[in-house]
Amino acid sequence: MNQPTTEIKRWERIALIAACVILLSPFLYLLKARTVEPLPPAGPSEFVGSEKCKKCHETAYNKWRGSHHDLAMDLANETTVLGDFNDVSYTDPHNNVTSRFYRDGDKYMVHTEGPDGQLGDFEITHTFGVTPLQQYLVPFPDGRLQCLNIAWDVEKKQWYRLPPYEVEGPEDWLHWTRGGQTWNVMCAECHSTHLTKGFDPETGAYQTNWFEIDVGCEACHGPGSSHLSWADKPPFARTQVENYALEVRSGNLDTTRQIRLCAPCHSRRFQLGDNLHTEGELLDLMVPQLLNEGLYYPDGQILDEVYVYGSFVQSKMYQHGVRCSDCHDIHSLKRHKEKNDLCTQCHRAETYDRKEHHFHKKVHNGEPSDGHLCVKCHMPGRVYMGADYRPDHSLRIPRPDLSAELGTPNACSAQGCHADKPLSWNVEHYTKWYGETRKPHYGSVIAAGRSRQADAEVNLIRLSEDPLLPAIVRATALALLRSYPSTSSQTALAKALESDEALLRYTAIRSLEYFDAETRLKRIAPKLYDPVKAVRMEAAMMLSILPEEMLRDDDREAYQKGLAEFREAMLYNADLAAQRYNLGNLATTLGDDEQAILTYEKSIAIDEQFLPAKVNLAMLYNRQGKNLDAEKLLREVVDQEPENYEVAYSLGLLLAEMKKYKDAESYLGKAAAGMAYGRAYYNHGQVLLLLNRPEQAEQELLSALSLEPQERDFFLTLADFYLKSGQEKKAKALADDMIRKFPDYGAARELLNYLEQ
Repeated sequence: MNQPTTEIKRWERIALIAACVILLSPFLYLLKARTVEPLPPAGPSEFVGSEKCKKCHETAYNKWRGSHHDLAMDLANETTVLGDFNDVSYTDPHNNVTSRFYRDGDKYMVHTEGPDGQLGDFEITHTFGVTPLQQYLVPFPDGRLQCLNIAWDVEKKQWYRLPPYEVEGPEDWLHWTRGGQTWNVMCAECHSTHLTKGFDPETGAYQTNWFEIDVGCEACHGPGSSHLSWADKPPFARTQVENYALEVRSGNLDTTRQIRLCAPCHSRRFQLGDNLHTEGELLDLMVPQLLNEGLYYPDGQILDEVYVYGSFVQSKMYQHGVRCSDCHDIHSLKRHKEKNDLCTQCHRAETYDRKEHHFHKKVHNGEPSDGHLCVKCHMPGRVYMGADYRPDHSLRIPRPDLSAELGTPNACSAQGCHADKPLSWNVEHYTKWYGETRKPHYGSVIAAGRSRQADAEVNLIRLSEDPLLPAIVRATALALLRSYPSTSSQTALAKALESDEALLRYTAIRSLEYFDAETRLKRIAPKLYDPVKAVRMEAAMMLSILPEEMLRDDDREAYQKGLAEFREAMLYNADLAAQRYNLGNLATTLGDDEQAILTYEKSIAIDEQFLPAKVNLAMLYNRQGKNLDAEKLLREVVDQEPENYEVAYSLGLLLAEMKKYKDAESYLGKAAAGMAYGRAYYNHGQVLLLLNRPEQAEQELLSALSLEPQERDFFLTLADFYLKSGQEKKAKALADDMIRKFPDYGAARELLNYLEQ
């Protein structure tokens, strides 16, 4: 529209408004004579449902209708069920169980393996998701809905088995009838709106409810009753209300606040309670997983299913203010544009969408090729749930050199692009195109920290203190510092406690676990007053290891409130073994052994393969003198995880205490070889001496001393062995060697004086 036309229309509107004012002036006079009722004060709004939004927001509503959010969950009926229930059979290739899908009138049924291992008939009452796969939910006693482990592949139009595949029968926690596949705890909160889990820790029963079965408008915008009251008033009667009386602001948000809306569902996390769909700090509701081993590769690339958040907050896009809505329509969830047009909204096509940048052809051997697409290099993905391809949202630069160093994947080999070529081929071409220069990557430091390399500490500290790095990377470095309880690490953790990032404060508290009482009191007690729930409750948990009388009188009320928040969060998730275990740990630290035993046993009952509960229960039994019970548990753990050297070490020590020296020697030997830990070699050597195997004992004691040369016990035991076995020359050589390395080593000088006398 040109400028003159705009001006004409603007003045026409002014004239029309003036005319209306003249015509309506008697009405306006009467209006002044009465009071317009304002909206009630902003308070807890109630949920009203997405249908109430359609009247005023029809465009947004129509985009949402039929989206993945709208179809996240539904009742099973002719319209919603996509799978073939026409009396078809499917044989699971992983357990050879044949299941049959059929109709019984209006009911959708499956004949499959039940919780007792026998075949039975089960009604499917709900659909879960819509594409690329659809899952099905079966009601069980105590209010549970169980996710069937056979799903419908929407694209291939066939039944298939969902991972995990290593399920050891109906007693396994991961069996479709057990807790690992219970909808109420594993899935529900992110597929419905205003869901209350309603778990009873005493009975194990659920009373799970939702306001809307799917992910509706209020999942993002918050409860809408106040907004609806505001909108229902005539325009002239609406008062000026903050954010149109909506509980959650969703427009014109910066990246941090917008991602806060998405993260509670699009993240791998630990939930602290029901999602009330209100604003606030993320760690008041949940604690996101860090770049932990088993979830992410050391360089932060996705490994297990982590749901985008942890990847995206690593990206330069996030650091520079890019939001989810810059790529995705917030109502339909579709991308704004396709292929490279999406990326060239921000990145210059003349620079990046050309062969001189990506070095790939659009047509290869006469066939269209997608090697030139930005996402192929910068968002390589993985397939989850057997059929769901999800791109990595860390939007990183490909690094084949890191693959060579760390064993991480790279975009060149991923997705089958050049999987037929050796890694050296990828590195060679990448170097030819982009040169030799490579920036240092935090993945190298995280990998070193995971393997507890001695020289990793200084670099982990550097990562933790670098304000230019993503908070999730810095927090991961802090978590790895737990293995380095030095003064330098303590200083870095103390700095992190004062960070503006709640995730850093929370992680720093957890990483101070091994420090002395004075450090705990000085550093952690002030965090009992932190504005963020996760930080407060973790501070209380860490302080619970100390006698309460050590706390200042002024801090004890805050401490008890923090413990109450911790218990509340753990009880909310007490249908998971890990949270029962946490409650058992708290009971142990508070000296309530009876409660601790009950809680650990419940953790094991939930998931027999949750090994930390077995280990801690064994330690508790050992303190109570119930060594046979402790031995049984530790043997179970080592049988399940033969490479768990820390537990093998504990079992070896227990067996030595029980004077079962032959078995103790076996487990301590495995532990020493696997841990490279001086104390393990030392204890193994001690047991070998008791078994009259002096030559092997000597080698183990030498290994212990070489790993920790200033450990006085190691030196004295080896010296004593030499003296008692008549090997004075070796004793003298040992003392001389220690004095050369450590001139002030008093124990070595005492030995030399003894030998001279």
